[in-house]
Amino acid sequence: MSIPLSIEWNNKRLKILDQQKLPLEVDYLTLETLEDVYDAIITLKVRGAPAIGITASHGLAATAQRYETNSLEQFHQLLCKDATYLAESRPTAVNLVWALERLRNAVQNAATVQEAKERLLEEAEIIHKEDEASCRTIGEFALSLLGDVTKVMTICNAGTIATAKYGTALAPFHLGSERGKQFQVFACETRPVFQGSRLTVWELQQSGVDVTLITDSMAAHTIGAKGIEAIIVGADRIVANGDTANKIGTFNLALLAAAFQIPFYVAAPSSTFDLTIESGEKIPIEERPSEEITHIAGKQVAPNDTKVYNPAFDVTPSSLISAIITEKGIIYPEYNENISAILSLEKGDNHEN
Repeated sequence: MSIPLSIEWNNKRLKILDQQKLPLEVDYLTLETLEDVYDAIITLKVRGAPAIGITASHGLAATAQRYETNSLEQFHQLLCKDATYLAESRPTAVNLVWALERLRNAVQNAATVQEAKERLLEEAEIIHKEDEASCRTIGEFALSLLGDVTKVMTICNAGTIATAKYGTALAPFHLGSERGKQFQVFACETRPVFQGSRLTVWELQQSGVDVTLITDSMAAHTIGAKGIEAIIVGADRIVANGDTANKIGTFNLALLAAAFQIPFYVAAPSSTFDLTIESGEKIPIEERPSEEITHIAGKQVAPNDTKVYNPAFDVTPSSLISAIITEKGIIYPEYNENISAILSLEKGDNHEN
């Protein structure tokens, strides 16, 4: 697979693929400071819930190497302050907070500041490697679930550049391409930031996948006209009852899947689940700058002083989700019971519920 990786970590230096410049330019940014990491996340230079978590963990670990203190108490205070700062960059994607908490927990029993610094670097590397393995497993499960289905619709970008490698919703297409199975993927453009047209189409083309771009408003017509057999999407947060937050426009596709009686699948690693929240009504939804809607490529396309509502995500009720594909197995309704049952499995005990 010739797709550039979204995150590179070498000799304690963090580089990310600048997704704002795709598809016209493949450029890597070196993130030197914690402020660089925060800016990269909030400006969508790095995006995708898993990739955000990986970037934040490496960024926090690298920053902590520069703490000039021999006091463990002061070290923990600095780490907490910086973790809290990073956590505020994207409030909806739960992987961000999950990764930062893993780093903080990894140093709780450190005997010295030096040991704590080393543990942070090790834990960030573990998170990175785990995500790649997780995405590959998700892709294997998704391939088995899709079976003979070849015409699939997706939205946003839940692929290699949104994760460590392979992606979640796009993983079966990359794996299928490696093995000679050809899917016909229909990618919604994903307004207002166009992650579908700029990123998903570009990424699938690199992998040799047959991909067709449509505008978001063409989804219903396309499902009927092109015989779409399934819809698969990623997720930024899945709560205890299975309600799922994902890129704005996902809820629309779930409603269309129900109307056309085709399956609607969500693909996400276990780190995307937030079982502390009972239902989707309590998921915080990020609202982004109005310029993302009033301007396209820097050119104003709406009148001056236009009122704008720009939520970055919507919530799909679990009742519209046919199955949730994780690295631990495929989860089917009843989600209130089956999510906790699957997530409690030890690593390697993959199965369906």
